Amino acid sequence: MSTQLKIAAMGAAIALVAAACASASGETTTTTAAAGGASQGALVGTVAISGSSTVEPVSALNAEAFRNINSEVGISVEGPGTGDGFKKFCAGETDVSDASRQIKDKEVEACAASGIEFIELRFAIDGLSVLTSTKNDQISCLSFPDLYALLGPESIGFRNWSDADALAAEIGAANAPYPDADLVVTAPGEESGTYDSFVELVLEDIADERGEDAVTRPDYTASANDNVIIEGIAGSDTSLGWVGYAFYLANQDRVKALGVDGGDGCVSPTPETIASGDYPISRPLFVYVNAAKAETNPALVEYVNFYLSDTGLANIDKAGYVRLAEYAPVRDIWESRTTGKNEY
Repeated sequence: MSTQLKIAAMGAAIALVAAACASASGETTTTTAAAGGASQGALVGTVAISGSSTVEPVSALNAEAFRNINSEVGISVEGPGTGDGFKKFCAGETDVSDASRQIKDKEVEACAASGIEFIELRFAIDGLSVLTSTKNDQISCLSFPDLYALLGPESIGFRNWSDADALAAEIGAANAPYPDADLVVTAPGEESGTYDSFVELVLEDIADERGEDAVTRPDYTASANDNVIIEGIAGSDTSLGWVGYAFYLANQDRVKALGVDGGDGCVSPTPETIASGDYPISRPLFVYVNAAKAETNPALVEYVNFYLSDTGLANIDKAGYVRLAEYAPVRDIWESRTTGKNEY
């Protein structure tokens, strides 16, 4: 079902009404991936997109821009989370699955069981942003051990930052002792690729060393909606949580990004540190295309062409993420319709 998405990015609201609608007959313009140019021809059809709420702002921008030149194409975009998006995609319910992490082996198996082949397109880089309130002047940087002590599987029941002091000392966290202040955590839930990426990049190694499950503490306010997470973090003076960089960038007046120390010193998320990999919790972003539907749905093909065109890639910047250094390999995968997971 079509949805109206209102996503704050770079200080402006992005409105997308993703619904099929009739237009007067006449020629429409499409954009090709190779040159970003226009070709003439009537284009009709529908494209269904679901998945990552992190990727949703880019897809919303591209869907809106695409429909401006192809008014007879109906595009729906929703962001219930990467995991939930893959469930729909592997059931054949969607054409494109947005993902803030690479597809898992069990999801590949689920797609295969349904006869779904996919084309994996890595298109941008994100920096998971660890946030607190702008009113919190007691914390400026947290290391991976700090984040484990505050948010990991051994942190259940910690309601005050200082409750984590003993665990932090045990694992050598750099920034303990912590302030005597309420610890109010709002962050993504397990259906989110942003949750999976945080666990994999920040918590997993420490959890493995300590014989613990690689998960977060379960006792926090979890949401698949990044705007709800921002509201929760902004609503408490001594909050803690994490979202994709674009949602931090759009709300800098309300939340503060903490520096993160992955072992080489404290680094703050910026387009430059994310692109270089110096920011220790950078991650790739993906779109997955149903290969069979790409053979039968011209509207889907032209939408992906537009996504990978120079015009479409510019919306990565508008949404607040970081472009890859080179797009020729990605375009080659799409043009050759190469299916399956790729090695990076």
